[in-house]
Amino acid sequence: MKTIATQHGKIIIAEKEKPALLNGHVLIRTTYSAISPGTEMIFVRKASDQLATLGYNAVGVVERVGEGVEHIQVGQLVACYGAPYVHHAEWLAVPANLVAVVPDHVDPQEAAFAGLGAIAIHALRTADLRFGESVIVVGLGILGNLITQIAGAAAYRTVGLDVRGDRVAMLQEQGFTHMYQDQAEMEERLKEAVGRFGADAVLHCASGPGEQLINSSMGWIRDRGKIVIVGDLTAEFSRELMFGREAQVLISRAGGPGRYDAQYERENRDYPIGYVRWTEGRNVEEYIRLLAEGRISIKKLITNVYAVDDAAKAYENYRQPTETIATVIKY
Repeated sequence: MKTIATQHGKIIIAEKEKPALLNGHVLIRTTYSAISPGTEMIFVRKASDQLATLGYNAVGVVERVGEGVEHIQVGQLVACYGAPYVHHAEWLAVPANLVAVVPDHVDPQEAAFAGLGAIAIHALRTADLRFGESVIVVGLGILGNLITQIAGAAAYRTVGLDVRGDRVAMLQEQGFTHMYQDQAEMEERLKEAVGRFGADAVLHCASGPGEQLINSSMGWIRDRGKIVIVGDLTAEFSRELMFGREAQVLISRAGGPGRYDAQYERENRDYPIGYVRWTEGRNVEEYIRLLAEGRISIKKLITNVYAVDDAAKAYENYRQPTETIATVIKY
């Protein structure tokens, strides 16, 4: 089967064996997979002699189910998330905990971003916001855009900041009033957006040096507010500014509880809902629910669809500044 991989910084279409089906897993014939540019381009840039597969979001049709799987049926369209089980490949064998059924009326290309959807949801859960509270999202690429839309669906007072005007305009067109390209303008209008005490949380979806951004965001939050690092941002900041707010600086790790736990993922042992309300798999289901109910949409973010054989062109768009935002691979 065809699999997208990287080696020495190049994109390669590798031929690999069809994966074996384990107990508790489902075999999926992939229809679309979605590129996560932030994470995947890091892998491409660091690629060495070792051939490394790419990707962790996909959607496809269930061809077989392993022993013990009850809530997934053969023939259903499903979204799935989580390397090494999910990557850009024609066939995937995925733990049932990481799979969510996609209703017929949901666009499969949007469903293919289930992993990023779960990551966005978990970032907001890490901020632990309540009804009526406020959040500032810094960096409005795919992940920041999703977080902004989900925050709006949850009725949080939402502010966004990005240096790219097209990303800001896209959310403004969806009715988000307080989206800004200029930091000074955002700061000037912050009280209007979140109230006189400051924002309850700031979520950083940007990448790169973080000291200036994090120090600035210390001035945007209320007393004992939260700063959540979601993107690949360095965690450097002023202790004095942190002390002044008694701020919490947190990091959001992937899609939620269960990630990187072999018992939850490979062995497909779910956490009891009475003890762990939101797992990475349940966050995937919530992303699909939000799409199904029309509360969020990323159709306008999908700027490119490439056949699997043309994957190198898809990644080339992310090596240089372009208007490309979200890319889907078609099988």
